[in-house]
Amino acid sequence: MKNNPGFNTLAIHAGAAPDPSTGARATPIYQTTSFVFNDADHAASLFGLQAFGNIYTRIMNPTQAVLEERVAALEGGTAALAVASGHAAQLLVFHAIMSPGDNFLAARQLYGGSVNQFGNAFKSFDWRVRWVDTADIASFESQIDERTKAIFIESLANPGGTFVDIAGISAVARKHGLPLIVDNTMATPYLIRPIEHGADIIVHSLTKFMGGHGNSMGGVIVDGGTFDWSKSGKYPILSEPRPEYAGMVLHATFGNFAFAIACRVLGLRDFGPAISPFNAFLLLTGIETLPLRMQRHCDNALAVATWLGTHDKVAWVNYAGLESNANHGLQQKYAPKGAGAVFTFGLKGGYEAGKRFVEGLEMVSHLANIGDTRSLVIHPASTTHRQLTEEQQTAAGAGPEVVRLSVGIEDISDIIADLEQSLAKV
Repeated sequence: MKNNPGFNTLAIHAGAAPDPSTGARATPIYQTTSFVFNDADHAASLFGLQAFGNIYTRIMNPTQAVLEERVAALEGGTAALAVASGHAAQLLVFHAIMSPGDNFLAARQLYGGSVNQFGNAFKSFDWRVRWVDTADIASFESQIDERTKAIFIESLANPGGTFVDIAGISAVARKHGLPLIVDNTMATPYLIRPIEHGADIIVHSLTKFMGGHGNSMGGVIVDGGTFDWSKSGKYPILSEPRPEYAGMVLHATFGNFAFAIACRVLGLRDFGPAISPFNAFLLLTGIETLPLRMQRHCDNALAVATWLGTHDKVAWVNYAGLESNANHGLQQKYAPKGAGAVFTFGLKGGYEAGKRFVEGLEMVSHLANIGDTRSLVIHPASTTHRQLTEEQQTAAGAGPEVVRLSVGIEDISDIIADLEQSLAKV
């Protein structure tokens, strides 16, 4: 393969090779818990991080390794770690950088599950979130102090489908010596590669567009290899000797992929949210068609958004692919190939109209997921964002009248026909 293969080629080939013992062309499912050591010295070197290799599937597995290399290649990172879910990925990222009493900045425009994880579950670790508005980057600096450890955003916000000025926020992070963490689930690296715009760490729910078929849970952390973790005392897990590994300093030993190593050997090892080899295999298979699927998703979504904008029962449509949308400029800057598959619209009948609409659909599935080949719908205020106050729902782009669509790759005429018959019932 040439030195700089294209995105489509990487989606199929990165990390993979024919199995050396059987010649199998597809990556095998290594459905095993553990691996035999060559001898006692080999075992000791693996446990001491002096050699790379497989010990136990909770920590790594050959099928998982291909998935990690492929996603790292697509994102332009130095290394990756695949885990059981997107939420698990976020937990391990913050475990590697936070200490009790520390804080981080997070965009208000986030998936409701992330809002809940950051605002409630993380309190158990005494990790404190400070919410910021990505439309007002100048306001970030007033929230940063000596205990701030990171900035977290979504490249394309869920559920509103809003693009974020990654480069502008990265400039703030760089000024204050903070890593920028970007959830790239909604955009995928097909539309945006945040590392190229100043991100340091990428997380995904692989469950969504990367896998793409609604059949496998998974998450991933991608180390951009761009952040200097050597600051003494600021990030002790990476900058100070680790007693678990005979005083090894991870950033000094592993250089530009030290963060991924820390998440694996100090997070995944001890918390245990391992991805199954079978799920890794299914996600790998899905990624092979990522470029084809994402372009069809974007084309269909633009057609649906345009049609909804003309409907007399629709109050507004928020899709950045529409030239009239306030976010269209950022979409053109960061994702010129398309504005993604997920967007929101508001029904004139409010909360009750939203509920009735999702119940009236026949082909479009009403469920709590996005990124499937199938078109999906949900009314966030009564489901995914139900745990939030109405004020928080509105801030997250999930107010009472909001319906979220994840437009699939079916024939566009069939998608619109189903939406039309359900709107007729509202």
